[in-house]
Amino acid sequence: MDHPVYHGNINRETGEKLLSKSGKDGSYLIRDSESRPGVYCLCVLYQGLVYTYRVSRTAQSSWTVETAPGVTKRLFRKVKNLISAYQKEDQGLAVALQYPVINQKGNQSLLHQYE
Repeated sequence: MDHPVYHGNINRETGEKLLSKSGKDGSYLIRDSESRPGVYCLCVLYQGLVYTYRVSRTAQSSWTVETAPGVTKRLFRKVKNLISAYQKEDQGLAVALQYPVINQKGNQSLLHQYE
């Protein structure tokens, strides 16, 4: 998938800088997890802090996000569906996804197979 918010193999600090630069609550991007190969991080800016949620594939090839405790686990066939769902309020994230931080460098190839 050529998803515009996927930034590939950037570290946490770089992701946080990109989000802070936007300065808007609800700004978000996806990057590779530094600690878990094959897992991604959905990073969201809210009140000056960056919240990070793990995004991974299930054995059935669905996508899921690690959200707040007590929130029902949801499965999505495509990453774009996952993003659409979390653009709504009260879905288990600190804030709804509102402002995509677009990858200007084109490091989107790892998610290409999951369109």
